[in-house]
Amino acid sequence: MEPNDSLAKLGSCFRSANLSANLSENGMKLIVSRWFSTTFGSIGLASNLFALCVLVSSSRKMHSRARSSFLIFLCGLVVTDFLGLLVTGSIIISYHFTKFDWTAVDPACYLCNFLGLSMVFFGQCPLLLGATMAGERFFGINRPFSRSTSMSKRRAWFMVGMVWAFSFSLGLLPILGLGNYSLQYPNSWCFITLLHDAKNVTFCLIFALLGILAVGLSFLFNTVSVVTLCRVYHDRESVQRRRDSEVEMMVQLVGIMIIATVCWLPLLIFIIQTVLQAPTPGLLPHQIPRQTEEMLLIYLRMVTWNQILDPWVYILFRRAVLKRIYPSLKTRPSIVSLYPMLNPSLRRKLTQESVLQ
Repeated sequence: MEPNDSLAKLGSCFRSANLSANLSENGMKLIVSRWFSTTFGSIGLASNLFALCVLVSSSRKMHSRARSSFLIFLCGLVVTDFLGLLVTGSIIISYHFTKFDWTAVDPACYLCNFLGLSMVFFGQCPLLLGATMAGERFFGINRPFSRSTSMSKRRAWFMVGMVWAFSFSLGLLPILGLGNYSLQYPNSWCFITLLHDAKNVTFCLIFALLGILAVGLSFLFNTVSVVTLCRVYHDRESVQRRRDSEVEMMVQLVGIMIIATVCWLPLLIFIIQTVLQAPTPGLLPHQIPRQTEEMLLIYLRMVTWNQILDPWVYILFRRAVLKRIYPSLKTRPSIVSLYPMLNPSLRRKLTQESVLQ
């Protein structure tokens, strides 16, 4: 029986096997090792669990609504990273230790589609949450007079839920027919398919461009917010109320943005380049060059660092930790000092909130 005939009887997640010589086999041994996945998965789970405990403890002591809403966004990010490592890691690590046959275990591609959806969902959520947090801080810092009170906890959780719902809907598109998820080298995980048919190209571009847009918005919002805080810091006339909560939140946001940019942009750019370039001649139908498969795996490993490092941004860049490292750390002026013409009652209300922080 021809290979293509056997593949036709299976689900769409199975592509033609790539039997080409692998010149970089020695260099790939470590990155495809089961211990590599297990070690990084365990470190990521422990880091996010620790950060979640710290967040819960901090939220109980927090009285400021602005800081509370920011902690909710951080909590959503940490929960997303933790569940992402738990759900995807349980399947990937299980394969590494058992080497089960996908065609026998999952001939209809239900498990592969679930894993692919999870990869897209847990991949887009941190990027979109980072952009949402940056936008919320942008308006909180630059437009404090546009709202008499800060975002409520209910509204913050609603926005987190909207990000989750949007990312889940995006992950459903290949299952509904826009492209498809397929088994990826070394047969331990499923992800979007980097083939050149119209549907797969469309979904790959949607996934990659949406991620790049989220990173770009985070950079824009955070840059403007940092410039605003620098103006506050150098305003010598603002001596009434001082707080460093805005600075703490911005340091954490900038850290999250830098990590997301370094870890995600190489993969997103690689996806766009791969689906837009001319197909490699001499390949069987539904076959991807081995070099492309290997590079995709390497970039995925880089993305895993995002889920590991995100929680440490909050753990390490808190005022309590920073003051221990740098005891002479001074507080910053309140953001209200930028707007001396505010209504006195509103100004008094905002400065009272700054004291609570």
